[in-house]
Formats: sequence, C-alpha cells, structure tokens
Amino acid sequence: MKIRTFIIFLTIVLLAYFIVNYYIFIHGLKAFGANQTAKLIYTILFVILVSAYFLGRIIERISIGVVPQALEWLGAYWFGAMVYFLLIVIIIDIFGVIYHFIPLIPNDLRQYLQQLNLITGIVTVTVVAIILVIGRWNATHPQIKTVGIDIHKKAKAETMTIAFASDIHLGSFVGQRQLRQLVELINANQPDVILFGGDLLDEDLAPVIRHNLGGCLAELKAPLGKFTVPGNHEFIGGIEKATQYLENHGIKVLRDEALQLANGVWIIGRDDYDSKRYSSDVQRLTLKYLIDKINPEQPIIVLDHQPLNLSESIASRIDLQLSGHTHNGQLWPLNYLTAKVYQVSHGYKKIDGTHFIVSSGFGTWGPPIRLASRSEVYLIKLRFQPDFGDEQYI
Repeated sequence: MKIRTFIIFLTIVLLAYFIVNYYIFIHGLKAFGANQTAKLIYTILFVILVSAYFLGRIIERISIGVVPQALEWLGAYWFGAMVYFLLIVIIIDIFGVIYHFIPLIPNDLRQYLQQLNLITGIVTVTVVAIILVIGRWNATHPQIKTVGIDIHKKAKAETMTIAFASDIHLGSFVGQRQLRQLVELINANQPDVILFGGDLLDEDLAPVIRHNLGGCLAELKAPLGKFTVPGNHEFIGGIEKATQYLENHGIKVLRDEALQLANGVWIIGRDDYDSKRYSSDVQRLTLKYLIDKINPEQPIIVLDHQPLNLSESIASRIDLQLSGHTHNGQLWPLNYLTAKVYQVSHGYKKIDGTHFIVSSGFGTWGPPIRLASRSEVYLIKLRFQPDFGDEQYI
C-alpha cells in the first residue's frame, strides 16, 4: 500500500512539474518570434535545465564525479527559478487578459510587439537571476537570533545557554563549507548545550559519508552535550543508519526518550510526527507517557521536529518546545502558506505558559536558496527563577 501511494504521489508531482515547465516554456518561445535557430537553442537549454537534477541523480549512481554534481546543482537552482518564472508568467498572462478588454499598448507601439516580447524575456531572466543571487546570499549568510526566557522552576544552575539549529539537511547541497560555518558560529558562542530540531541529515547519507561531514560535526563543543531528534528526512533515508552515523560522531539522537542533564534540566526528544509513514515498526509515543515519571517541578524542554499539536505540550506543562521543519516556506510567497498551516510557523511565541520556538532552519531543501528568511541559529538564554517576573527578557 505504501509503495502504491508513493507511486501515485510521485506521478502527480512529476505531472505537475511537467505542466508548469511547459507553461513557462511556451511563453519563453514568444521572445524569439520567427527565429528558428534561436528557438532550437532555447528548447535544448530548457530541456537540459528541466531534466538536469534527475540526470545528475541517475549518473551519480553509476559514477561519482563533477558532472553529476554539476547537473544536480543546476537542477536545484532551476527548481527555485521555476517558481519565480511561473509567478512572472502568471502576471504577464493576467496583463494579457486585461489588455484584451482594455488596450493598454498604444497603436503606434503594436508594430513593435515582437521587440517588446524579447525585452520582456530579457527582463524576466534578469529579474529571476537577481532573485537567485539574493536567495543564495540569504542561505549562506546565517544570522544568530538571541532569545532570553525565564523558566519559573529551579535547576542546579541559575542559567543555561542553548544553541539551537534545525533543518541543516547535510548532503549534496549543504556540505563542508556551510557546516564549518555552523560549527564555528555555535562554538564561538560557547553554549552549555547544543540542540538540533531534526533533519540534521538529508535523506541520502552517501555524500555525508563521502565528504566526512561527521568529522566536522564532532568538533561541536558543549559541556552538557549535543542532542538531536530525527526529522522526516532521517526516516525517509533510513532511521537506523542515520542514528548510528550521528551517534558515532558525538550527536545523541533522542527517539521518544527523556534525558536529564547534569544541571537538572530534562530534555525530551520525540520521534517525528510522520515517522510511521516511513517505518511501519515505529509507534510515536505520547508526550503524556514520556513525562509520566518526570518531576513536573523540574524544567522540561521538548524537541519535536514538526510544530504540530502544540496543545499537547501546553497540556503537559512543558516549559519550552523547540521545533523546525517549516523552513518558514523557504521561498517567498510560500511563507504565507506555512503561516496558515502551523499555529507557530516561525519564531518565538508563548502560549498559556509554554514557550515555543520554531526555527526556519540553517540549511535548505530542494532549491539551495532562501527568499522567505535567512539561514539562522538560535541562541536561547534560559534563567531558572522560580519567583521571577513572567517576562521574556531579551
């Protein structure tokens, strides 16, 4: 049943991909008028762009090298470009419908319609190219977001600093350079504990092993430990392999388990909300079950990849929940969609005594660009003050 569902889903996605690209393609043809040579070159280039990622993945299974890697990167950038070409083409078509009823182009300019089509094409390509450059800058220039939170419970220390990052997606597109950025950024802030909100790895573990990204991860330093929960991508790629690799490189994977730090703070790590979709032998435990033997007077932090069913954490009197998954849409205007889907799709929010932080992530998935937000790492400064005022202090 799962294979059948996957085939149906894949068919729908590929069909939609073909339709969108054909829609963009036929509009692009208009820029070349009757110039058959230009049309042929355009067609060949367009087919290469549309098929590049898939060709790269196929060739990669036969031979690893520069060619498949270049094709995958080209295809990944095209995924992002396609979104904005589509938006621009839709706007052009809306303008065309309006023009059908209200002629907006003066009669003396209509004879230059072909030249206008060419200019429109050049401007469109330029705009999309600029968008890709900005998006890549956003993805490769991470920012630190500092949040201070008072927890009205007692711990063995008065404060604790957490470095929190999510959705790194280590693999083909997030490699040694970006991971090195992350490690240096976190270590420079000297956190007490490092927490990851899932999707630390992309689904394909091969490039992670090939480039020894685990060796870089092992350089992270935190006296109270380094922990993660599995995201949907770890389950897609094989949860056992992902868990073993991360733990071999110093990252403890919390799978529906609770662990008490040396300072008395509890960390609860949950299996991903969609884990059962990818592994039939996984049954995600309830939060109520996980906290059953924990003293509620002690600070409790929950790591849960997807920020769903927030009422469960609120009802369980969880002090802080850290999540990711949403990427804040990653590409504008998809951030408006995630804002509708999730109660907290990005950033900090306090609901009935429980603090929530949802990170837009450090890495990228699909297009290696960000247009809805920048790559980010949270520095969370907790103060354990049983009698302190109810304030977020930074």
